[in-house]
Amino acid sequence: MTKPGPEKKPRTKRPRPVHHAADFDLDVLSGDDDMFRWFLLTYLLGKPIQSTVAVKTWKLFIDRKLDTPWGILQMPDRQLTMLLHQGGYTRYQHVMTHALKTSMQQLISMYEGSLYIMLEDSADEAQLSKRLQILYGVGPKTAEIFMRETEEYFARRVE
Repeated sequence: MTKPGPEKKPRTKRPRPVHHAADFDLDVLSGDDDMFRWFLLTYLLGKPIQSTVAVKTWKLFIDRKLDTPWGILQMPDRQLTMLLHQGGYTRYQHVMTHALKTSMQQLISMYEGSLYIMLEDSADEAQLSKRLQILYGVGPKTAEIFMRETEEYFARRVE
């Protein structure tokens, strides 16, 4: 007969942290600069990677002044891959390099590189969500995180 061991407690999932632009000193509705920085962060947060890794990587982008679609697009693939690796991406950095560059190219060609233009041209939140998700690598989760900060914009339109 086996001796019963210590009772195992069921594992509970830790809730994912909820990030807001203000946590990163960003005022999304102030213009393209902060709006793009927020988009870049939500792009990283929307991927299947720890949020601490996404935030660390985002800070590397900001520190290196890679906070425009053009800056990211102009960075050589090898350097972008190394930056992602430095941020903590260990297996996913090559895929992420391609995804980032593709989405930046789309943003530039469709909206002159301006998320603010995308926002202003959207009739409502549903349309903005669809437009965001046209960008390569942006799914419903990334759009949802990004749009937490645009609710006020659409609320003001209704008033």
